[in-house]
Amino acid sequence: MWGKDHFLVSSRIARDFRRKSDRKSDWGSNFRFLPESKNLSMLTIESGPWENDIAIPYPTSFHPLSDDQVLQWQNLMRTQNRPYLFSFAGASRTRQKNSTRKEIIRHCQSSNKLCKLLDCNSVGHECDDPMKLMNLFRSSIFCLQPPGDSLTRRSTFDSILAGCIPVFFHPGSAYTQYLWYLPKNYSNYSVFISATDLKLGKVRIEEKLVTVSKDEVASMREEVIRLIPRIIYGDRRSGFESVEDDAFDLAIKGVLKRVDRLRGSDL
Repeated sequence: MWGKDHFLVSSRIARDFRRKSDRKSDWGSNFRFLPESKNLSMLTIESGPWENDIAIPYPTSFHPLSDDQVLQWQNLMRTQNRPYLFSFAGASRTRQKNSTRKEIIRHCQSSNKLCKLLDCNSVGHECDDPMKLMNLFRSSIFCLQPPGDSLTRRSTFDSILAGCIPVFFHPGSAYTQYLWYLPKNYSNYSVFISATDLKLGKVRIEEKLVTVSKDEVASMREEVIRLIPRIIYGDRRSGFESVEDDAFDLAIKGVLKRVDRLRGSDL
């Protein structure tokens, strides 16, 4: 099958392996353009437009050993007190001309205490502390997930783990990425706000989120919590029996199904 029945796993985004130049000083490598690798399937935290790139969840800090740990965590997230309507953890990315983060931070700061900001630009910030991040997301109804250095963020999966409804500003941050893991009907578990509308002042984040009814919030949060087993990597020293497959199981099953399909098309 000329490598089509092989796969590799990457902890970097897909485009880092598709450098078009031969200059070693340029970012990334040309690995995926090499004849030996171009037919391989690559499981990566952010896919590209290539058919053999498959996006898998960023690892979180939660690696449960048992079904009970997963179920206890899910129940804990259902009972969390969430005093903030929305929150954002991140830096402004001032060097990126088209970044929406400056607007997002401005909206958060002017939200009259409805938003909690964890500013990763500040001196001595605690954005690398998993406990600080989880406490923020566990205290929030919605978690803002704009693009960063690339379209996707680990924070998306931290927010799902915390039972916090993600708010996306670009379809490529989740909807066109994690097809093996997240529902096709993205409105069941998230809110979408157009980055263009935000920059043009056509929408205010606070006003958009306030209009989501309590029943809708409850339904979306339950869907987010239901997704938790699918986006975590359990401790492989143990196995899940009653909860559904974790991210590792879904990746392996997805690859095997893909290989079977490709093998059939080659006959």
